[in-house]
Amino acid sequence: MLWLIFTSGKCNLVCDYCGGSFPKDIIPWKINYDLKNIKKLVESDKNSTVIFYGGEPLSNPKFIMEFMDNVKANRYGIQTNGTLVKLLPEEYWKRMNLALLSIDGRREITNKHRGKNIYDVVVKNAKYLKSLGIETIARMTVTQDSDIYQDVMHLINLGIFDKIHWQLNVIWTEKWDVQSWSEKYLEGIKLLTQYFLEKLKEGKVIKIIPILGLISAHYFEAYKGSPCGAGYKSVSVTTDGRILSCPIAVREEWAVLGNVKSGYKLLEDPLPDICKKCEVKNYCGGRCLYSMKEKYWGEEGFLQVDEITKKYIKIVISIIPEIDKLIRDGIIRLSQLKYDPTLDSTEVIP
Repeated sequence: MLWLIFTSGKCNLVCDYCGGSFPKDIIPWKINYDLKNIKKLVESDKNSTVIFYGGEPLSNPKFIMEFMDNVKANRYGIQTNGTLVKLLPEEYWKRMNLALLSIDGRREITNKHRGKNIYDVVVKNAKYLKSLGIETIARMTVTQDSDIYQDVMHLINLGIFDKIHWQLNVIWTEKWDVQSWSEKYLEGIKLLTQYFLEKLKEGKVIKIIPILGLISAHYFEAYKGSPCGAGYKSVSVTTDGRILSCPIAVREEWAVLGNVKSGYKLLEDPLPDICKKCEVKNYCGGRCLYSMKEKYWGEEGFLQVDEITKKYIKIVISIIPEIDKLIRDGIIRLSQLKYDPTLDSTEVIP
């Protein structure tokens, strides 16, 4: 299972779609529980992946070190804005399996939303982590300024990221005209899907997660809930010891599954009722648990995003017949297409 471990509610950046640090009364900036309690829970999970989370997790490197020294997990990783990498000693980085670094694509797009010179700092630190043998994953936020094709291809061409995924800046921010923007976005998805297919014809699997994750769901295991695993294959542990189904839902009571002292109970049926008759449910799993529960843009806004999601899914799975032929012809192996996002804490459905 995936364990998203908050190290702090503090963040050293104030990205314009995020707002920076959590209030201390919502996510304390220090750990307020006994490590032995989380140790017992994580070590009882024989397939544990621990991803350090925040705020900015590297704002509390001492807790990361203490956790890694005392809690055994199958895999360790981190979701970071990529600016404080040197605060964690190299010996601990070398014990990490993966690092997800926040970067939105081209320099001008990243700096506009994340801050001056952030792009160059993240690229430099990504190269450093890759030199240590750590798998690097680009973690994009896609806004109305983004050109999905240009921005994803830019990150691919840098040659320093092993995987790329993105989330749309929708539902949890102020509403914007996503409907008009979506035409260009979906054209970009078509281009990326074609690029993915052309590389498959060369025997290469380019790990663009919102494409690969759908292909994997087709051939292997369908998503029974949000592909990120929220509440059924993934839990989030806050700095005050609450165990949540979703790391975004830090204020919402519906997200609380338990706590580190008393334990927790996973969601038994994570697929929303509205999705159970949907033709793409096996690929989508309800998209995002938080957006499904909160509908911050109202029903109309929610349905707009839902329609864009369906169109994107249909674009990607339209290449399945060609992939079938590549498998039959021995150009690629079916096993190359298997992907579990909960091993990396990536997003399949943006």
